[in-house]
Amino acid sequence: MTDTPFEIFLMAPPGLEPALAAEARAKGFADPRPVPGGVVTQGGWPDVWRANLTLRGAGHVLARIASFPAVHLAQLDKRARRVPWADVLKPGVPVRVEAVCRKSKIYHSAAAAQRIATAITEELGAPIASDAALVIKARIENDVVTISIDTSGASLHKRGHKEAVARAPMRETLAALFLHQCGYDGTEPVLDPMCGSGTFVIEAAEIAANLAPGRSRRFAFEDLATFEAEAWQTLRASIAPTAPSSRFFGSDRDPGAVRMSQANAERAGVSAWTEFTQQTVSTLTPPDGPPGLVIVNPPYGARIGNKGQLTALYAALGQTLATRFAGWRVGLITSDPTLAKSTRLPFLPTGAPVDNGGIRVTLYRTEALG
Repeated sequence: MTDTPFEIFLMAPPGLEPALAAEARAKGFADPRPVPGGVVTQGGWPDVWRANLTLRGAGHVLARIASFPAVHLAQLDKRARRVPWADVLKPGVPVRVEAVCRKSKIYHSAAAAQRIATAITEELGAPIASDAALVIKARIENDVVTISIDTSGASLHKRGHKEAVARAPMRETLAALFLHQCGYDGTEPVLDPMCGSGTFVIEAAEIAANLAPGRSRRFAFEDLATFEAEAWQTLRASIAPTAPSSRFFGSDRDPGAVRMSQANAERAGVSAWTEFTQQTVSTLTPPDGPPGLVIVNPPYGARIGNKGQLTALYAALGQTLATRFAGWRVGLITSDPTLAKSTRLPFLPTGAPVDNGGIRVTLYRTEALG
C-alpha cells in the first residue's frame, strides 16, 4: 500500500460543508477545506478507513486516484488506460462506473463512463456490473477528468443498527451535523420531544459514549486491493467506548414511535443511557439534572400533518419550552419560517437551508433560555 497522500473528498449536504469540515478538523484530518458539496482533505488509505468509521456527518468518502485533461473520448480512453487500476482494484471484484460532465468538450456522460469501464475491463480484467457495490466516479469539468472511488458503498447515514424508522425520518448524518451546529459536544443531556424513531437521541448518546458511527457495518473499501484487514481491525479496536456522564431523552405522542426508538437504541447499544416515554408536548417537563439541549424535528406539513393545524402545535411547543426549560438551548428544524416564528422563541440568525429528503429545511437555534 502506497504511503503517498492523495485527495480525499467527504460528501456533505449543501449548506453543511463548514460543519463537516469542523468535525473532520476536530478528529485530526489534515487541513479539511469546505467546498461546494463536501470537504477536501489529504491522506492515505488508513485515513479513508478512519473517515468512514468515525465521521458522523459525511455521506460518502471518495478517494481521488487520478486526474488528467481530456477533450475527446479517444483521449479519455487512452489516458484512462494509464491509470494504475491494479494498485487499487482487485481483478475479481465487479465495479460500475458513473460519470458527470460539466463545461467540457466531452459532454456525453454515458459514453464517458463506457470508455472508462472498457479501460478497467481490458487493462485489469475486473468485471463491470450495473449493480456492483463498488463505484468508480468520473467527474469531467472544464476538460479535466477526476477519477474517484466511492470507498463507502451504501450511504454512511446507514449506520447498520437502525431498522425501524418513522414516516419522515431524519438522516443520521444530517442529525449529527445539526447537533454539531447546536454546539453539542457530548457533555450535556439532550431531549427530543417529538423523537420519531429516535435519531437525535441515539446520535447524541453515541457521541457521548465515543461509539464509532460505522462500527456495525462494512464498507466498499474492504473489497479494494489497498485494504489491510489486520490494520483495519487495529483501528477499530483503538476506539474505546466510554460511559456518558449525561442521559438522553426522547418522547412522542405516538406509542409506536416510542417502541421504535427503544428498539433502535437497544440495537445501537445505547439503551442504558437513553429514556423514551409517550407524552404530548403540553405535558413535557425537563428531566432532573443540569440543563442541556432540546432538539426537535417537528412535522412541517409537507409530508406529515395539516399545516393549518401545525401552528397550534408549534405555539404549544414554544410555550412549554419558554416556561419550563430555563437554561436549556433549543434547536428546531422546519421548512416553514412562519411555523418557527409561531413558537415565539428567541431564535438566532439562521444559516442556509439544507435538503432533507427533497425538502429544504432550516435549523433555528436559541441561546440558553431565560
